[in-house]
Amino acid sequence: MKYKILSLTISLLLMILCFTTVMTFANFKLGYPTKDIEVTPAGLAKGKQTIKVKVKGQAFPLPKTVWTQTDTEIWTATSSKYGTVTTTTFGSGTGAFPMKLTDKTVKDEIDTRDYVPRSMADVENDNKFNREYVKELQIDDVRYDTKGKTYGIKPNAKPNFRQGSFLVTIETKTGTDKISPDNETDYQHENKNRYAWRADGAPKYQVDYYTPLEIDYSGYVTETKEIRVRDDMQLRVGDVKSLVAEVRTKQYDQESFGNWVNVSKRADQIDWSSNRNAVVTVEPKTGKITAHQEGTAVVTAKWKNSADGPYYIYESVTITVTNNPIEIPHQPDAACTESPAAEMTKERMAPNPSAVIKADQRGSEPFDVLKGIPTSESLYGNVFSMNYLFKSKFVNMKGTCTYTVIVNKTYNKTWTREETVSDGNGGTTTERIPMSRPVTVPYSYTVKRDFDYWKIDSLLVYEITNAILKNYALNPEIELLPADYSGPSYAASTNGRYYAPNVPASITAPPQTVPGTTTEPATPSENLKSLAEQAVAEVQVENDYLKFKNTVVINNPKVEKTAPRPGEIPDPEVIHRDVLYSPDNEIPNSLVNKKDQPSTGEINYELMSGNINDGNAEEKFDIPGINTVTVHTPVVNYSLVSDDQPHNQKTVPNMNRSALILERPFTVRMPTSGQHLDVGSYPGYGDRDYAKYYRIKQVRFPFDVYSEDQTQFYPRNTWIDVPVYVLDTTFYLPVWVDEGDYQVQFRNIAENAPDDFESMSRSNAQPDANTDLTYHLASDEVSVEVIGRLYDFEITDIADYNWELVFRRYKGSIAPTWISYWTGTQDIDGDKRGNYSQFTVPIRPGSHPLQGYKNVAVKTGYHFKFDFKTKGNMFGPRDGIRLTPTFDFVSKDGKTRVPVDLYYSTNQRNFIRIGSAEDQVKRFVILNDRMRQVPGVQLRDTATYKYNRYGEIHPGMMSEQAYQEYYRDKFTKMKTPVGGYSLLLMPEQLRTFIGPKTNIPVTASADVLRANAAIQQWYGEYSLPAEPYVVQAGTNLAEYGRTHGGLDAKSPIFLKNGYIVVNFNLESIREGNLAAPHLQYIHAPLMNQWLLEGFQRQVQDSYNHTFSLRDGDVVFYHADRSSRDDFSAQVPH
Repeated sequence: MKYKILSLTISLLLMILCFTTVMTFANFKLGYPTKDIEVTPAGLAKGKQTIKVKVKGQAFPLPKTVWTQTDTEIWTATSSKYGTVTTTTFGSGTGAFPMKLTDKTVKDEIDTRDYVPRSMADVENDNKFNREYVKELQIDDVRYDTKGKTYGIKPNAKPNFRQGSFLVTIETKTGTDKISPDNETDYQHENKNRYAWRADGAPKYQVDYYTPLEIDYSGYVTETKEIRVRDDMQLRVGDVKSLVAEVRTKQYDQESFGNWVNVSKRADQIDWSSNRNAVVTVEPKTGKITAHQEGTAVVTAKWKNSADGPYYIYESVTITVTNNPIEIPHQPDAACTESPAAEMTKERMAPNPSAVIKADQRGSEPFDVLKGIPTSESLYGNVFSMNYLFKSKFVNMKGTCTYTVIVNKTYNKTWTREETVSDGNGGTTTERIPMSRPVTVPYSYTVKRDFDYWKIDSLLVYEITNAILKNYALNPEIELLPADYSGPSYAASTNGRYYAPNVPASITAPPQTVPGTTTEPATPSENLKSLAEQAVAEVQVENDYLKFKNTVVINNPKVEKTAPRPGEIPDPEVIHRDVLYSPDNEIPNSLVNKKDQPSTGEINYELMSGNINDGNAEEKFDIPGINTVTVHTPVVNYSLVSDDQPHNQKTVPNMNRSALILERPFTVRMPTSGQHLDVGSYPGYGDRDYAKYYRIKQVRFPFDVYSEDQTQFYPRNTWIDVPVYVLDTTFYLPVWVDEGDYQVQFRNIAENAPDDFESMSRSNAQPDANTDLTYHLASDEVSVEVIGRLYDFEITDIADYNWELVFRRYKGSIAPTWISYWTGTQDIDGDKRGNYSQFTVPIRPGSHPLQGYKNVAVKTGYHFKFDFKTKGNMFGPRDGIRLTPTFDFVSKDGKTRVPVDLYYSTNQRNFIRIGSAEDQVKRFVILNDRMRQVPGVQLRDTATYKYNRYGEIHPGMMSEQAYQEYYRDKFTKMKTPVGGYSLLLMPEQLRTFIGPKTNIPVTASADVLRANAAIQQWYGEYSLPAEPYVVQAGTNLAEYGRTHGGLDAKSPIFLKNGYIVVNFNLESIREGNLAAPHLQYIHAPLMNQWLLEGFQRQVQDSYNHTFSLRDGDVVFYHADRSSRDDFSAQVPH
């Protein structure tokens, strides 16, 4: 068991956040408002648009009036602008307060910029915005809040301010001119501190009065969004490309724009269009364009953040299409064959993704999500992966073109033919005739030409579209869209081919002369293949083309025979940390605590336009190894209950329990700060304030209580809600609550507690702090003790005839004047009772109010009647009061005071010391004495309680009314023995019940009878012997007589020239336990009720003699005057 005690004298602590987290304010996360918003430019806007949204906020500041007590009875309150206001003093000493202002006010000027709330919000959606970034801030209205009764104002007054200014003038009335029975001033002060001492030794105070106000603020926040489309480009007919539209935001609290976010394919937001569909068409929801014919087209992207706006912006690009036809070779005069001979493949389709889910803000994470993070805090997700993926296959095409080449060569043959001819002479002669003949010979040759070049067999390039992270704390997932990102730029063409040359149908070799003799020479046969080879050119080749990220991977110049070998597509890189980054994902307060919640994720890639040969349109990859998240919303409970020691009259106080006093306020303190998990092991927890994570605080008393102002009643065992940001809550303890020990229970409920937490038992709450996350409640228990009161001692009658007209309206009358002599001028709690100091005990010279009696005390032998009250469980048949008289002698000038013993004589024995064994005089008291004037309603109420609760009278024996009459007319007129001169034991027969009988709540734990019995009034009387003998305490009277020749009434040892002071010590007795008195009126260790009621320890008589008094002094008796002196007067009184 823990014991927690909070003294009411402790000043209210300021709630200080010992731990600071980065507060994330909304950027219209809850939606854009439709009211109080301006959009510039209005409608569809080119490039960018700005919104201006009105935001409002309220503050409830507590400026205060400070009254300072001066060395005189004047108090001052000073304003730097309006000067000083003064007032007089109400009360005195520790009870001094500034007198309430009636005909004037304290005027002050406050700067309301000091009270601007930390966040302001748009009215429609309650998006929160940091006040530092609110523009055109102004105050709309200021109102007084007087519900707390801490100040007053002039009728229908309002604080004075003018539009455009933050300076407000307030006029208030504070101070007090009365104090209620429950110790409340009419204007409640907040603090009262002693700041110095006056020259006369009296304290000087400063008293603070709060002036609660309500202030309405307004202002504006702005946000801008900008769009761009990438990029202007030149295409050839038939080309297909994808355009990219991106939007970026300059948020209300930023000086520059954030990252670009790709919105190209957000079908619900984007709308693509072309102004010349004959030239370029565009898919309206993806931005994919196709070039159709030569010309120029403008492609526009219109983006609207939602169907209702407010953003509606557009941007355009210009697309130029050229007609650059592909060269088609002539059919060669050859037989050409080709086939794939080799290939180059490369694949980077493993994105190797990773991700983290951590506590905002990135880089300075206040919580370790592996250990725990509360609801209402925000998480960020960050995904890392390759910036693109691809598959490629390049094929090396090799082939041969075979030509048949005819080479024609002409051979010019020459020879001489001999003929025998007549020689003309009849003879013959041999005639030589030159001969020639050209012979053309066709030579046929096969010529081959080899070639090779590279084709793109397949090319698939993927860009990131989004990532999904799932975790319980993300409720259940978030989508991360790439920001300031675009896939790789690339351009490819598949026009690679070979170009086989053409050759003539035949070629002619140079002619050759072939000489002969007399016969035709033979036609030569030659190898003219070299001429055929020379006639056939090499095959020309051209690769396909690929440019990737500004790097030419496959070049396509037209070359002979062999085209250049391709390079490699660059490897992808890991994306920058801002590409897939999603901050400010608040953990909903609807999520209960859970440990080590697994995370999953996926990243999605989409096939870019311009691929060669088909592939999967999308590729999806799981993200492995994402960290777990533990949701653990902390609450602590280190509650306290005020210990009302200044009013604790227990004889033996229990210092391990807070004292709660009946019919007094008490305060419970329920801080939201304290030690939770060790901050070294659990970042973000530790010893700090946890208010933001609370749903409500609750306290439950095992007894009935009221709210501080007694307007709200809470039956016992009711869980009472306490607002989270209220540190101290004051309650009021009804008088009918039984005295005794109790345990006050507290529970603080986390904002994410299950909805059925109301049905949870205390076993569902963890003491002090919910360090075990299976708990959503933190509990505490404080030991208290309910204690009653012993108070309001008063003397109501003195039998001495000199005092008759003080207490009776006229001589011989029993009609009372209702004059009483109280303990002091203050009531049970030290507030002004309203009586004058003359009418306070002890009865002394100067107490008599009538002319001619200023020197009168009380003559011995006359009794005085008194009564007093108790609260609590003093209604039992064995409960009573022990009253112990002691005696002092004081000289008539007040200079000497000594303890004394009193003696008296009887017919049987002389000089009997009061308090000795021989002191056997019995005293009796009649409750319903005609001179006591006990109200009949008290007698009736007491009889009713006894009839119904004591069990002494069976209903069949006597009716309730009959018992009431018996009690009033007989029982209360019997003599009740109370003891003797040295000790009075006042039993229940001298007690009446005076507690409340109306306005007892029907749900109270007590009925009307019990409530009425909770306050008791006790009636007694006391007197000294008619002829007491007064000696200093401890005097051996017998020895004195033996040594001084005897002893008689005139012996000089007896003190006569002064007063006998009767001093009472009052103690309450429970259940007849005399060994352990319950309450002390005077001598309690922690307080002195006698002094609290204003008893003055020093008084003066009418002759200006000063008398020092002791707590408990009640009556001064003349030591030299006796009631027997009045016998001859025959005074019936």
